Amino acid sequence: MKSLLISLITSISFCFCQNADIHLLKSINGSYTVNGGKVMLTVTNSVNVLSLGLPVGIFITGKATKNDKVVWDSYELLSATAVNGIFTTSLKFGFQRERPFVTYPDDITKYTKAGSHSFPSGHTSMAFATAMSMSLMYPKWYVIVPSFVWAASVGYSRMYLGVHYPSDVFAGAFLGCASSLGTHYLFKYLRKKYMKPVQTNLSFL
Repeated sequence: MKSLLISLITSISFCFCQNADIHLLKSINGSYTVNGGKVMLTVTNSVNVLSLGLPVGIFITGKATKNDKVVWDSYELLSATAVNGIFTTSLKFGFQRERPFVTYPDDITKYTKAGSHSFPSGHTSMAFATAMSMSLMYPKWYVIVPSFVWAASVGYSRMYLGVHYPSDVFAGAFLGCASSLGTHYLFKYLRKKYMKPVQTNLSFL
């Protein structure tokens, strides 16, 4: 009887969350405009460019200035992205959640291409992994604020374009931040053990 009650409560909670999920998504996706779509598509396509381009740029800067700390920053950022990618992909194939435009074809319109499964949002997790890593390595407001505004915009763009539920986005944001946080503490240990004496950080940060 107790297990039945727990199952019933769980089912009701799931249905409530699912209803709230699709209701919010319909509101966001339904506000689509042509110009808004162009902006959101640019935002969503910026993820790979920034998340993969930043480590390369930081690495080149570190090598050019012969600054080992900056080089290690590039390793940390790239590692956080890789760790996040592994966890995100594993969860996608573990949950195998259908995309919202597949489950609700009459309510949700897809405005961009979408890959495999829906949960969690890979674009969002990668954006938040990048934002969190940059904020941990360079804890200045002019790094933190733009980083997280950009990451949040990526998450919103995924819903606006109809390819992710809000819960996909929230889970992706959490996963990205957690991946970077874990990687950061690992690198604190590795830096102490293997990095040469501390040098100055990026001068403009």
